[in-house]
Amino acid sequence: MLKALVGAELLETIRAVHTGHKRIHPTVAAQLASHLGEETLSSREVQVLTLVAAGNSNKAIAAHLVISEDTAKAHVASIIAKLGANDRTHAVTLARERGILPP
Repeated sequence: MLKALVGAELLETIRAVHTGHKRIHPTVAAQLASHLGEETLSSREVQVLTLVAAGNSNKAIAAHLVISEDTAKAHVASIIAKLGANDRTHAVTLARERGILPP
């Protein structure tokens, strides 16, 4: 439920859920549907993305995670592809919007 729509709708939703029905607001359903089919990031990719968000270069990411720079670049490329981003900055923005990274 959306916070702005509580009132009478709240009681109706509680009753419906109590009887075993599922309720989701159309706005929330549309937002969830827009992310269907997206690939999830691995835990390592989330680590890399966190370091990207902190402003680290591929070289710094590689040193921090004790991996080669080429591996760091491969992770970044995979993240960009999975998120459908245009570049590193766009990947961070999308990840924050989707709740992968904190705002």
